[in-house]
Amino acid sequence: MAVPPPARPATRVGTRVTFLLIPMAGALVLAAGVAGLVPAVPALAAGVGVVALFATAVLWQTALAIHHDEGAFAACRGAGLLGVAALLTGLTCGVLLLDGTAADLLAAGGVGATGAFCVLGTMLLPGAAATVAVRLRRAFDGLGLGISLGFAAYLMTPMHRTPWAGLASTLLAAAGISIVTVIVLRARLHRPAALRCGFGVTAVLIALCAVVNLQLSHVGGRLVPLLGLVIAAGLTLAADGGSRRNLPEHLEPKEADHYLSSYPLLAVPAGVGVVAAIIHLIVVGTFSTTAIVLGVTMVAVLTMRELLVVSDIRRYTAQLRVKEAHFRSLVAGATDLTLVLDDRLTIRWQSPAATRLFGLEDAQVVGRTFLELIHPDDVAGARDGIEALLAGEHADGPPALINARLRDGHGIWRDTESTVADQRSVPEVAALVVHVRDVGERRHLERTLHRLSYTDQLTGLANRRSLMRDLLEFRRRPGQQGTLLVIDLHGLAEINDSRGRETGDAVLIEVGRRIRSLLGEDDVAARLGGDEFGVLTPDGAVLAYALATRIVTAVMEPYELPGMIVELHTSVGLAELSGGQDSEEVLRHADLARSRARQLGRDRVEWYDTDVEIQLHRRMDLERELLGAADRGELDIVFQPVVSLRDAQPVGVEALLRWRHPKLGTILPAELLPIARAVGCAAELDEWVLEEACRRLAGWTSGGSDFWLSVNVAPRELLTARFPERVAEILQRHGIEPERLVVDVQETWVAEDVPAIVAALSGLRKRGVRAALDDFGAGQASLAHLRRLPVDLLKLDQSLINQPAEQGTTPAVLDVVVSLGRRLGLEIVAKGLESDDQIDRARQAGCHYGQGFALGRPAPAERMEAYLDSNRG
Repeated sequence: MAVPPPARPATRVGTRVTFLLIPMAGALVLAAGVAGLVPAVPALAAGVGVVALFATAVLWQTALAIHHDEGAFAACRGAGLLGVAALLTGLTCGVLLLDGTAADLLAAGGVGATGAFCVLGTMLLPGAAATVAVRLRRAFDGLGLGISLGFAAYLMTPMHRTPWAGLASTLLAAAGISIVTVIVLRARLHRPAALRCGFGVTAVLIALCAVVNLQLSHVGGRLVPLLGLVIAAGLTLAADGGSRRNLPEHLEPKEADHYLSSYPLLAVPAGVGVVAAIIHLIVVGTFSTTAIVLGVTMVAVLTMRELLVVSDIRRYTAQLRVKEAHFRSLVAGATDLTLVLDDRLTIRWQSPAATRLFGLEDAQVVGRTFLELIHPDDVAGARDGIEALLAGEHADGPPALINARLRDGHGIWRDTESTVADQRSVPEVAALVVHVRDVGERRHLERTLHRLSYTDQLTGLANRRSLMRDLLEFRRRPGQQGTLLVIDLHGLAEINDSRGRETGDAVLIEVGRRIRSLLGEDDVAARLGGDEFGVLTPDGAVLAYALATRIVTAVMEPYELPGMIVELHTSVGLAELSGGQDSEEVLRHADLARSRARQLGRDRVEWYDTDVEIQLHRRMDLERELLGAADRGELDIVFQPVVSLRDAQPVGVEALLRWRHPKLGTILPAELLPIARAVGCAAELDEWVLEEACRRLAGWTSGGSDFWLSVNVAPRELLTARFPERVAEILQRHGIEPERLVVDVQETWVAEDVPAIVAALSGLRKRGVRAALDDFGAGQASLAHLRRLPVDLLKLDQSLINQPAEQGTTPAVLDVVVSLGRRLGLEIVAKGLESDDQIDRARQAGCHYGQGFALGRPAPAERMEAYLDSNRG
């Protein structure tokens, strides 16, 4: 039902004061009639007429406003029909001025017409009734109530002696009053306004009926204008309530329309009518025609109403049947099992899905307590949750959630999640409702995901997250000692690049298998990511170091893959669990030790201590600052003389690089060159040394044309295509003969790529530059390499000179090497001579030249030039 706009009709009539002015004027006329100043009936006609016209105007203006602004046709008709009822009220009072049978007929008809329009208008007002069926029900309820009471009153009072017009008006007024009363009491919206309107209509009908009966009986007098005041007040209330003044635009009904809600209204009046009929029959013995007509009418109305009730019941039953079918289909097809429990947790009902979901028949469940179905280990938690719910702790919150294992119909314990809702306050339920869901698959998935989150998918070992968790648990154990190993693989990137990722993954899997095969039951192996592995062991320092050594040995063994064999190297860092404040610091210590092991070479094991971190930070600082050292003028060259062992005369010098670090002091080549190779600037340093050494050599006035310069060259620089041209440019720029330059190549580098080294040295020899094989004997180069390498000098490592020998003899290995070198036409230089005995041993073995602290220490260019001047002169 549409709601009329607020206040607009009232504002067109005026303010509230203006609204009461006209009814007050009518009331004054009626008061004059009561006082005898004006005849009674003319006062009634004038006073009620004025108020009736006013009420009619207000209600019709309301109807027109609703019609134009809202288009609410029913509400428009409701206000309009009430306006017609108000107009008929005034006309009925005016008819009383006439005499005769026609006037009586018009008066009775006016009461009936007024009641009919009051009923229709009240029924069509907003909120009175929503549909035609409900309006019809309200009409029959009121009509049955009115006829029943009218029938009882007719039999039990002297009404049967009143004129027929008075009797008709009374019955019509009673019917109208009853119908309006039912409609107003059942109003769904705007109840205050509906009550004002209903009270006003009821007052109008009662007073109008009384006035008509008084006039028909000719006993009115001053009582007539007094009843006119009641009529005027009723018309004013009806106009006020019917116009819905000062109401909000949008309201929701407080309750829905229930077809059967009015049924009890007829029980008492119908019983009163029956009792009255029985008493009348006993006392009088007969019924008049009017009584019979009233009784038949009452029965007909009640019968018609019962037929409507039966129709409503059938419709309502059909609706319930459909809803029940929907409910059963939903419950039967649900994925949850629904249980209904009483206060003692006894199962009173289970949903049809129980058999399909859990294999539980009603006989297995109904009558047992809910806790009997739960695993004994989970009963305590379930009981606590339900008791908290029963105590009201979850009254305003969500239902209680219970995680427990439930035994199904096959005797299998299944993981379930149950929500328990307290519906005891709902009269239709009055129980606990439990929804049980099988969460076994979800729990299995959660456990699987949890396991996967702590497992490396490639190797099957634990991952970094799992290792850190275990490391934390290890540290929490009182008195627990242990060691963390961090393992770094070398060469995996080259395998991925040359052989492919699949080969690299196969190697990682095999590495993981080998590491795992070396561990004990309490050890934990993990892949930290990429080519890094970790091992957590409860063993102390000695056993952990032994384990790390075995891991290095195992990882070094060749990997036989389909169609190929690959090799890896590794570096291992160890750190004690008690050496760090937390797990992250222990891991950092082990990683620092691993980094230090990698700096010192391959296949090494290093323990963490404070010196390791100091050396590592020193290495990092040097790597960061080396690239700009030449531009800052921090690089320098010193020269160490090479002396003929026959006459002790210098025949050449070896240029040695020095880094004069402003904070760390002098950095020697043993530390400097690995750093240069790591940061990729070894070639630039070799070129700088060659340029600076040649410049110094060209400036020396002593030494002679046969005095040579020896310079160390890294393999990367030696194997570049531009190196021979670059050497030729430097020699030509400084005016140095090519024969005076000797390029030193370390023996340890030769084995990496012998053909490439041979080709590079051959290119230098074609330009007249000589070559020397440096530190021979320190590495694992074969003696057969001497036949292939185009070298002119063979520089023996100090280890060959220091080998023990019998008194007065030279070591056998030294004799073999010198003899082979002389056969190949090589000039032999013994390096590292630090005593006269070593000088004599080298001379006896047949070495041509010597180099070492016993013959001359490295010195700057100026001092070396002075040394040459004093010795060659």
